[in-house]
Amino acid sequence: MRPTIPYVIAACLIGLGVYGVLARRNAILVLMAVELLLNGVNLVLVTADVTVRAVVPHGGQVFALFVIVLAAAEIGVGLAVVLQLYRLRSSVAVDEVPLSEEEEEVKA
Repeated sequence: MRPTIPYVIAACLIGLGVYGVLARRNAILVLMAVELLLNGVNLVLVTADVTVRAVVPHGGQVFALFVIVLAAAEIGVGLAVVLQLYRLRSSVAVDEVPLSEEEEEVKA
């Protein structure tokens, strides 16, 4: 198997994920970009497992399974945070989130 095509696709997924995290203002879209990043990493892990037989058999696939579990937990917690942010601010824009109590006192 030629690993070039899966690695290029994984690089594109990771690049799109990084762009989405850095350029988006909506928290839901940022979470989707993080999912793209994790899917790119999964593709790299599985491709490396298939092309390079390491000491641990199917190690890349096992790590990819752990990344999928981590992504599911991240989405659960992330959506809970976004829903609470929407209830408090009626907006899910990342730019409008106060990072300290001083910023909130100045606006009030």
